[in-house]
Amino acid sequence: MEKIKVLVVEDDDLMLNMLLGKLQKAGFFVTAAGDGLEGLVKSKEDDFSLALIDLNLPKLDGVALLSKIKETLPDMVCIMMTGYGTVETAVSAMKLGAFDYVTKPFIFEELLRIMNNALELQSLKKENLLLKERLGERGKLNNIIGKSRGMQEVYRLIEAVAQGLTSVLILGESGTGKELVAEAIHNLSERKAGPLIKVNCSALTESLLESELFGHEKGSFTGADKRRIGRFEMADHGTIFLDDIDDMKPAVQVKLLRVLQEREFERVGGTETIKTDVRVITASKTDLKEKIADGTFREDLYYRLNVVQIPLPPLWDRISDLPLLAEHFLKQYNKKTGKNVSFAPKTLQVMMNYNWPGNIRELENLVERFVSLSESREILPGELPLYFKEKKKWKAVPLKKALKEAEKEHILKALEYTKGQKKKAAELLGITPKNLWEKMKEK
Repeated sequence: MEKIKVLVVEDDDLMLNMLLGKLQKAGFFVTAAGDGLEGLVKSKEDDFSLALIDLNLPKLDGVALLSKIKETLPDMVCIMMTGYGTVETAVSAMKLGAFDYVTKPFIFEELLRIMNNALELQSLKKENLLLKERLGERGKLNNIIGKSRGMQEVYRLIEAVAQGLTSVLILGESGTGKELVAEAIHNLSERKAGPLIKVNCSALTESLLESELFGHEKGSFTGADKRRIGRFEMADHGTIFLDDIDDMKPAVQVKLLRVLQEREFERVGGTETIKTDVRVITASKTDLKEKIADGTFREDLYYRLNVVQIPLPPLWDRISDLPLLAEHFLKQYNKKTGKNVSFAPKTLQVMMNYNWPGNIRELENLVERFVSLSESREILPGELPLYFKEKKKWKAVPLKKALKEAEKEHILKALEYTKGQKKKAAELLGITPKNLWEKMKEK
């Protein structure tokens, strides 16, 4: 196996020699540079997967070097090395494209962990490149509409998980399109030729849901006059999508956990053990950790389901997608009715100032109503329901921006207080190190 090539740019000879020795021992092919200009020249001389860059470099500082590397080699992973006094600069470097940073003095194993995480992510991106090209324009994927930053991340996650067998948990408010995401994962997977079976866990009682999922034998309960094949049997060699998993009762959770662990089950009232080869995708409209805390959801099941999590943003958080969504639904319902209804630009502006508590489903219902009740013409702002004028965007979006700025300042102070130690800063802030990393990457 070819060694991974790493460029180390560090002007401190002791630190440089320590890194060279330990990285070579860890199996990397390492090239050294003693200043920023030398680092820039050497970055172009070989196909490096990763660069370790000190912030305070002579001739060309670390941030400037990072910026120039990213201009010509955008895929190279860069990790910054900094003293605690320059943590804010390191966070700024992350916004310019650095993957992460370490604060001197650091434990080599921690640096190695960050490097491996970065290289794993880089590998995943390369694996998905062909798939992304096949998908073409990423403004639409399997009837999922949107080009906002939040939806780009959703597309990335869909592409990343589609080819595997990993359990996926889709999180989002009602009406955000969780079912469409499940369909996209199935349709992009190797199981697309197999069935996609959908079950709404909130629509059935505990006993009926158990029978729906696992089937039942004749005579197993009153009214069971014949054998029934359950949804897990129907989904064999395909995918099963369990919507509103947060409403599933504990007794059914136990049986679902067994299916995930053992890949087998029995029908209600039966003794025959049935093997199943099925991928499980679930969706929840609430935070399952809260359900675990109040004792209504099994923690062991949560970890089985939550191997990969795809959070769906509410419509108010991706409001730039509203014109695209409105156009999509207008085309859909105009085609059904033979009409040519449209929204005036000012109408769309008013709609973008609304909070959309019902999310995309609420928008679709509004469009359907206008197309059904209107002639082929343009809808004006005054024809929108009165509540559109009562909820202005200024109540939410500027506050969100202000909170983001305050959050950024608070994070920087926590990092300064802990002398750049991200794990300690995350503990003080009451978030996970992963959350802290994500927030530092936000622009």
